[in-house]
Amino acid sequence: MKKLLTALALAPMLLVGALAHAQAHSDKETKADVERHRAMAAAHEAAAKCLESGKGHDQCQKDLQAACKNLAIGKYCGMKHAH
Repeated sequence: MKKLLTALALAPMLLVGALAHAQAHSDKETKADVERHRAMAAAHEAAAKCLESGKGHDQCQKDLQAACKNLAIGKYCGMKHAH
């Protein structure tokens, strides 16, 4: 019970700290984030066009992974969806 009360008492402080950290991005960092999002969007648009062209899922996935190398986390360029 004591641990629960301590955790509940600390929760607001942790939230404030997280919000302060989230807002601490400089203009340069924000611009870099915007550029990364646009690059990921372009890579996904290219993947959609690849699929529309009939190249096949495996080839389009390979192209997407190449376009997103060092850009996003994971092999799905920051997005994974169900089929």
